[in-house]
Amino acid sequence: MAGMSGAARAYVACAVAGAGACALPALRPAAGTPWGTVALLAVLYVLCELPSRCPLLGRVSGRVVPIGAGSFFPVLLAAALLLPPAAAALVAVPGALLARVEQRSGGLRRAWRAAELALAASAASSTAALCGGPSALAASDFPFVMVPGSMSALTFCLVMGALDGGIRATAERVSLRTAWRGLLSGSLGPYAVHGLAGLMMAVLWGSPYGPCAALFVLLPMYVSCWVFAQYHREQGAHRSTIRALVQAVDIKDAYTRGHSERVGRASAMIARELGMPDDRLEMLRFAGILHDVGKLGVPTRVLRKDGPLTPEERRVIELHPEYGHEMVRGIGFLGEARSAILHHHERLDGSGYPYGLAGSQIPEFARVVAVADAFDAMTSTRSYSRARPVSTAVEELKRCAGTHFDPRMVRALVRALDRHGWQADVTADEPSAAPPPPREAPAAPSSGAAAARSAGDGRGVG
Repeated sequence: MAGMSGAARAYVACAVAGAGACALPALRPAAGTPWGTVALLAVLYVLCELPSRCPLLGRVSGRVVPIGAGSFFPVLLAAALLLPPAAAALVAVPGALLARVEQRSGGLRRAWRAAELALAASAASSTAALCGGPSALAASDFPFVMVPGSMSALTFCLVMGALDGGIRATAERVSLRTAWRGLLSGSLGPYAVHGLAGLMMAVLWGSPYGPCAALFVLLPMYVSCWVFAQYHREQGAHRSTIRALVQAVDIKDAYTRGHSERVGRASAMIARELGMPDDRLEMLRFAGILHDVGKLGVPTRVLRKDGPLTPEERRVIELHPEYGHEMVRGIGFLGEARSAILHHHERLDGSGYPYGLAGSQIPEFARVVAVADAFDAMTSTRSYSRARPVSTAVEELKRCAGTHFDPRMVRALVRALDRHGWQADVTADEPSAAPPPPREAPAAPSSGAAAARSAGDGRGVG
């Protein structure tokens, strides 16, 4: 939290004060707080939270202020059902204060996390009490006990989302609407699962079998949390691999800086319009991002040459799809994306390269990336060519549909642009850097096919 604004620090201070006010009634001698239950649940939360550190919720705010990427919440939701609000607020405090902190300002981060969880647990307990939770639990009254359990989990979710959005708004200086966007929809499912486990814990806790039986609920939840954490770590490694490859291409060929990311974005837009499932959509985005990775195998002097290419140099650059495919062939998680890297310069009429495939011989992913690649090349401003308006680029793609590009992919891109628009960023024009040497700009295309050939680096071979 080093460097946080005064408003963000004040926000944390208010949260801590609010949490203290919620927990204070439990400390009064006449409160009748069940300290044995509080202590046991607090110890359970410490034991579950410290080693797990699982990114189960994956909230957007997890990278701003909270200590870790997620939390193990069934214990807290069980506490909300078993304890009065003030006592429930105390259960999360030891776990939050003892958690490992990798960033600086550990004390402030721990205080924020403890306050956030205490406020959410207290609010969830109050909601459960209003819905008749204690009496329903005491009578093991199914299915009516689901009502306080569900409402308690929903309240916990809403309070956590509101607090997370508030700290993000103050820490990152964004609007509340931006800070809260996606928080509720992205966390309802995970909180519902945690809430169900918490309800099962609470029911078993009050049963003749006692707290020991409740512990059996934690085991499958803990295992699933660990598995999910492994999955997220694997996904993070995938993204790091792709980011490293793209950065290497950008460093070698500054004229395409940002191009790969935009092609990935346009490819995902097309995939969404085509109704592809999320896993294929993500893989297609990877294909768009990595489509030019083979340029790492092209001599730098050829990539950065001023003026037109010789036929021999053009043949060298036209090898980049094969180079790229060879580079990523051993990266198993890329799946279909590898075929797009190899074939994204094939044309529907068979005039493309490297193998001159035609029609349905060209893989679907490659046909999508080809359209996204050409579109971004035409709408990007570079050091040697001006960007064409989106409408002009769309018309060029339509002219090429059926010869160079798959008409279905072109129509999908047009629909996506109508829905979402397009932000064409400037590439290879860093304001702080010295301007590159002049380069011969390509002539303005006189036909759709000519415009399509301008995809990539503006010289027909990108």
